[in-house]
Amino acid sequence: MRGYHADLDRIAEVAHHRLDEPGSWPQRAAIAELSAAIANCAVAHRAAVQMSFYEAPGSNPEFVELARRRPVALQRAMLETLRAGRWSGYIKSDVDLALLADQMCQTLLHVGLDILGPNDAADVEASVLCRILLDGLAQDPPSDTQLDQSTPLRAANNVIKTWTGMRALDPNDKAATVRAVARKEFGRRGYELTTVRDVAAAAGLGIGTVYRLIGSKDDLLASIMRSFGATVGEGFVAVLRSDGSPVEKLDALSWVNVKALERFPDEWKIQLAWLRQSPPNGANPGLHIKTRMRQLRTLLVDGIQRNQIRKMSPVGTLSRCVMDVLWMPENIVREAGARPAHAHARNTVLRGIVAGTRNTK
Repeated sequence: MRGYHADLDRIAEVAHHRLDEPGSWPQRAAIAELSAAIANCAVAHRAAVQMSFYEAPGSNPEFVELARRRPVALQRAMLETLRAGRWSGYIKSDVDLALLADQMCQTLLHVGLDILGPNDAADVEASVLCRILLDGLAQDPPSDTQLDQSTPLRAANNVIKTWTGMRALDPNDKAATVRAVARKEFGRRGYELTTVRDVAAAAGLGIGTVYRLIGSKDDLLASIMRSFGATVGEGFVAVLRSDGSPVEKLDALSWVNVKALERFPDEWKIQLAWLRQSPPNGANPGLHIKTRMRQLRTLLVDGIQRNQIRKMSPVGTLSRCVMDVLWMPENIVREAGARPAHAHARNTVLRGIVAGTRNTK
């Protein structure tokens, strides 16, 4: 953890020095260079990145503080790099740069969690992620009014309405109680560091009872994530089957993910560990990740062929990167709210932040 934060601070310091150097440094190159450094650092410190998403185990105060520490210097360096781009006229004036800096840093750190797949180099993944946010996926983005009235968004909202009341528990259903407690514990501590004893203690039950009700810890995780995957998957299917353009469907999928994050924050944290345990190329019944990836790839191919979506890389790499940027960081959804987070996704993922790319309202 010390080495991880030292490397993050070093990357931030290098970025600040780069901004202070005399002469012009192309803004795109500066953002891309910083992005690649963050992604490579995340791959070099996979375990530390993973631990930073959960409460630190043990009583060592230094370790607890390091695990809790946010990469403030890194986010400041990214923010200053983006501001330099705005001052030079490279970045649009209506983009929330603080949100963007937070989003970019977290998205690039996720490269170290194997979310995007093990076969791509960190530099390649960082380049594609960076280009998505800079240029936007949409060749000719619809206005907010058009997107708000789109058939795919209506289909998404029809599914999201069914999520109301899903957390209601029957007090006599002990298995459901155990799953609810485990969801909280896994989301707080992380799956790998939560034991069945921890779940049993939090549920007020004996360890033997928990095993009898839900089986092993792996069975418990699979049960929780299978339900979450099916719930989010219903939104994906409804959007993809609806009438609408590929860009409208991407916008609606972003809204499904934002609302899922707002409604199911524990599952979102759990999935980070789940994907580390079961990479996307492997069998993953809990998240249906292979199905989601295949559906997204088909959508992107359709959009590229219709000249509505930019082809920024081979489609396999692009689909994995798009899957990641469609998940807005949880703290942004929590602090900014669902609708502002969705609006931010439109202004970055769909429209891009580079001045001169179309940004309709």
